[in-house]
Amino acid sequence: MTTRLRTRRAAQVTIAAAAALVLAACGGGSGDSAAHHTSAAPGASASASASAHNAQDVAFAQGMIPHHQQALEMARLAADRASSAQVKDLAARIEKAQDPEISTMTGWLKAWGEQVPMAGMDHSGHSGMPGMAGTSGTSGMMSDGDMAALKKKRGTDFDASFLSMMVRHHQGAVEMAGTEKTEGAYGPAKALADAVVTGQTAEIKEMNKLLGKG
Repeated sequence: MTTRLRTRRAAQVTIAAAAALVLAACGGGSGDSAAHHTSAAPGASASASASAHNAQDVAFAQGMIPHHQQALEMARLAADRASSAQVKDLAARIEKAQDPEISTMTGWLKAWGEQVPMAGMDHSGHSGMPGMAGTSGTSGMMSDGDMAALKKKRGTDFDASFLSMMVRHHQGAVEMAGTEKTEGAYGPAKALADAVVTGQTAEIKEMNKLLGKG
């Protein structure tokens, strides 16, 4: 009897120990799962917050893309029409800065499911769009007549017209960017707007100096 009793008690101890291990394992798994969901939630929330945008962000991208496209069209004319090395250098810098920004803003609009402005479209009627306000109530965009006239100029005449037109163009962009900075919600768009304000304000001063105004 003594031997059986000992055997039975030993078995009971073994079963109890095994049960304790199973419960501990289950409890640990549940804790790990909870911890995983808890740690993942802030990341998901941050991602959703980072992608938040409003109507002003859309208007900014849809307005600034054609604005940049026209600036590139003007800048590319300088290569074989400008007489001043300084004007040619400025035009090259404008192209280098604004071409990648067009790609960036195009990517935003596609991600948001919004229409991407097509190159060559007539955007002269868009000056009333949110974020499109600029110098003298316009976005600073040149008319088809302005662009046609610029293409006919060469040498110093081109230099003067290019600089005067680009000053107005930049002023429009700076004002558009200022609206985005105050009314936009999408962080990257507001950061790009800030870069536009900083970079193009400096170029306005540079161009006015070349025009003998600063």
